[in-house]
Amino acid sequence: MSILVVGSVALDSVETPFGNVKEVLGGSATYFSAVASLYTKVNLVAVIGKDLAQEQLQFLVDRGVNTRGLQVMDGDTFRWEGRYDYKTNITETLDTRLNVFADFHPVLPAGYEKSDFVFLANIDPELQYEVLKQVPDAKLTMLDTMDLWINTKREALLKTMSNVDVVTMNEGEARVLVDTESILTAAKWILTLGPKMVIIKRGEYGCAMFDKQGYFTAPACLLEYVKDPTGAGDTFAGGFLGYLDKAGEITRKTIKRAIIHGSATASFTVEEFGVERLRSLTQKEIQTRYQDFYDFCNIEEW
Repeated sequence: MSILVVGSVALDSVETPFGNVKEVLGGSATYFSAVASLYTKVNLVAVIGKDLAQEQLQFLVDRGVNTRGLQVMDGDTFRWEGRYDYKTNITETLDTRLNVFADFHPVLPAGYEKSDFVFLANIDPELQYEVLKQVPDAKLTMLDTMDLWINTKREALLKTMSNVDVVTMNEGEARVLVDTESILTAAKWILTLGPKMVIIKRGEYGCAMFDKQGYFTAPACLLEYVKDPTGAGDTFAGGFLGYLDKAGEITRKTIKRAIIHGSATASFTVEEFGVERLRSLTQKEIQTRYQDFYDFCNIEEW
């Protein structure tokens, strides 16, 4: 069993009420791989510049992540700078420099096309569609996106959405895409495009999964200290798909459990800046937090 992830490896500069960091390792593919590799084999496709020391990614290699799909190009690695204001729940992008990511064209090494699960992280939907065509036998495909593509490449995004099994995005993006205040209305509309499932991420309020049979909601884990929410959505995807791949079956029961695994892994991400907390994360810690979710959601004990 294995998962293919296509996304970004980046250097992030982040400011929150709890501090700030400059050019720490980040990127959607990095966050996803850091968690999914605790469950199963991960095949990574991304691009970095020669300015990023590959030793920074060694912890992924040590976990068994296959990095044959990591392109190294002349130039600088993708950089993102942002600020979080928890009181107003606003994320402000201060600077984005695509650098080598601007010319990124995903290339799947031999064998990657046999991956059982596919996660198309937040990249150009036209590139996501190109990857999809190369993995026709995948058991499950999942797409993440953002407001940039909703506003600039809507038709390409809708086309790609119609060809995946799972669509995930945050609640603000879902409302913009469908032009509604109701995430239920938004999810129902997205389902008409063809996906079997829609997962709406709601930040500190958890997430909601929708399919043709109804919906399932899960809370977020309440934490005393939240340092940096960057990458929480990607680690949610890593825990979600990682668990499903390890479970070996896709049923409503395993999907619900996978969502809790995703929420559990995302809760570790926000405890430190960048991927620092994920470097030492273990399956035992994830299982303990999974049990915490079970305990605080179990109404039978009240």
